[in-house]
Amino acid sequence: KMQDDARYLKRKVTAGSLDVHPTEKALVVQYEVEASILGEDGGPMLGERKEGQKIIRVKSLSPTTDVAALARKVVEECKLIPASRLPQVEHLLYYLQNRKSSPVEGKEKKERRAAKPKDLTPFEGMELNEEASITRMEEYVELLYEGIPEKIRGASLILQLARNPDNLEELLHNEAALGALARVLREDWKQSVDLATSIIYIFFCFSSFSQFHAVVSHYKIGALCMSVVEHELKRYDVWREELRKKSKSAPENGSLRRDQDKALRKYQGLLAKQEQLLRVSLYLLLNLAEDTRTELKMRNKNIVGLLVRVLERDDEELLVLVVSFLKKLSIFLENKNDMAELDTVERLARLVPCDHEDLLNLTLRLLLNLSFDSGLRAKMVEVGLLPKLTALLGDESNRQVVMRILYHVSMDDRFRGMFAYTDCIPQLMQMLYDHGGEEIEAELLSICINLAANKRNAQLMCDGNGLKMLTKRALKTKDCLLMKMIRNISQHEGPTKPLFIDYIGDLAAEIRTEEEEEWVLECLGTLANLTIPDLDWELVLKEYNLVPFLKDKLKPGSAEDDLILEVVIMIGTVSIDDACAVMLAKSGIIPALIELLNEAPAYLIDLMHDKNTEIRKVCDNTLDIIAEYDEEWGRKIQSEKFRFHNNQWLEMVESRQVDEAEPYLYDNDNDRADLFYSADGITPGDGSVSPDFFSDLQPQNGDSHHSGDVNDVFDQTGSSTGRPATAYGFRPDEQPFYQYS
Repeated sequence: KMQDDARYLKRKVTAGSLDVHPTEKALVVQYEVEASILGEDGGPMLGERKEGQKIIRVKSLSPTTDVAALARKVVEECKLIPASRLPQVEHLLYYLQNRKSSPVEGKEKKERRAAKPKDLTPFEGMELNEEASITRMEEYVELLYEGIPEKIRGASLILQLARNPDNLEELLHNEAALGALARVLREDWKQSVDLATSIIYIFFCFSSFSQFHAVVSHYKIGALCMSVVEHELKRYDVWREELRKKSKSAPENGSLRRDQDKALRKYQGLLAKQEQLLRVSLYLLLNLAEDTRTELKMRNKNIVGLLVRVLERDDEELLVLVVSFLKKLSIFLENKNDMAELDTVERLARLVPCDHEDLLNLTLRLLLNLSFDSGLRAKMVEVGLLPKLTALLGDESNRQVVMRILYHVSMDDRFRGMFAYTDCIPQLMQMLYDHGGEEIEAELLSICINLAANKRNAQLMCDGNGLKMLTKRALKTKDCLLMKMIRNISQHEGPTKPLFIDYIGDLAAEIRTEEEEEWVLECLGTLANLTIPDLDWELVLKEYNLVPFLKDKLKPGSAEDDLILEVVIMIGTVSIDDACAVMLAKSGIIPALIELLNEAPAYLIDLMHDKNTEIRKVCDNTLDIIAEYDEEWGRKIQSEKFRFHNNQWLEMVESRQVDEAEPYLYDNDNDRADLFYSADGITPGDGSVSPDFFSDLQPQNGDSHHSGDVNDVFDQTGSSTGRPATAYGFRPDEQPFYQYS
């Protein structure tokens, strides 16, 4: 009856707000469509309103674009924008023209582009001849309630729409479609790789925009993707095992050989489809991992283990995505530890080098993140990455990140000598030479300083005119880091030290009070290393008037400790020359040295508490020697050692206040006096109780008198509540808040 009475359809489009796109060079036009069916009398019989948005991309917009002309063109071509809004369009285009993304944001976008999966549709064997239309969504949703072939077709048609960002807003409000897609994925993903890939790709389109992450989380697509990836990796292991068995049993020719070839072709086809599914699933998870709470949930479900297993694959696009994901995860301690346990470095080693530029760069940056761990640095050397990395120093695009990894490796004494068996040092020296008068970057100088601490490396650096070039450059630019490298070279006995004879005068001339202290420190330290026989140090000190400088720096408070130490070492070096030693003695420098020596025990006592184990060990041994020869210092040192080793207990005793409500604990003041120590802090006042008496006290707050694990205290009942803290900054059971309608 309504159809008979209806005359025509009236459709009205009203433009709404106009704004810029949050991330792209585009304008976003909001609009409203009102459709009405009019009757014979012209009155509306049935009406419906829908809101939508149109994205107008202006990719050609650049700093030199004529914004006024572009604004006129936009208004002319977009019927949704009335001519009256031309000034607003022009203003928004000016804003887009001058908007700049932050360096971090630009870097992340570049990584995203590098990791973006290839066009995953149409899939092999299921090409679609029809073009999808947003007005036929109900038909496509109905297909999702049919058999698997129909479901594949329906999902593929909806995917065509989802790939256009302009349609996502309307799809977002179609709860019937999204609910059906989520249900089909949950129930049928194991039955068809094509179906699973199409549906996950639809939700991937939503995940590409942060404002749509709530809907993806609402349908629990992330958890489904984790299950899909885990299942597919298990299938991959089964396929490989079956193929291995067939390859092992197949003869050189015959039917079994043909069966084996057929199985190989089938395996390759399955692998190609599976990698499409893995790629889109992992990329969706990477998008969702923008929220660190979501990322932590993935970590708790072993996302690191899944990604590391995918590193065995050969598909470069899939590897780009996986390495990018691992690099993002590696900034958190828990994930880095997981990667260490899963032999990630060994799996990454085969990718260095590789022909894929983005994959190589991402792999190197992941290795850089992992190289902050000393154990993983050792693993990099063990798997043969050192020569591979040094070979990449000539690659301009990767040189900086390679140099940073090598710097971390060179921090360890165990590995410095291995650099001598690569072509690293000649390349580094050439880089220093090529800089000319320009400032040398810190990464290059830092690795050179570390490597120069090895004798063989220092000899390679001095080959040819190496030392001459370095010294000339350092003296000209007064570069303290370059002089530190020269100082490290000068410390080695052997053929390198005599090479410095030509530069003793130049270095001595730099030791002046008006120079920067750090520069003087490096020059003086280099001279102090030159323990060369038959060198006339008396002449050097007189010619450059260094004795007053040395005496002045020995005065208390006249210089930093590092410089005073180098002055003392320098005096020891020049005193090898008998004539020079006599001259220094006559100058009155010996009393100043003795005064410094008198200050040493107090300084060493302070260093007893140093965090460095080796420093504590040296201080302890030195204090033992001092205590043996000086009775007064011996008592002080013994007292301080006891206080250091029993610090916690002593603090408790000293801070304890007697409870007035418990006077019956003590009969009189004499009984209470027994608890206090005498002036030396070691024995009770009457000498009746040894400190060993207190060694049986129970450890408190997790401290222990033995070398056990401090964490043992958490095994006690009731001593720990909840989960331990995480590097993510919040508990893994915290629920993120999403506002979704």
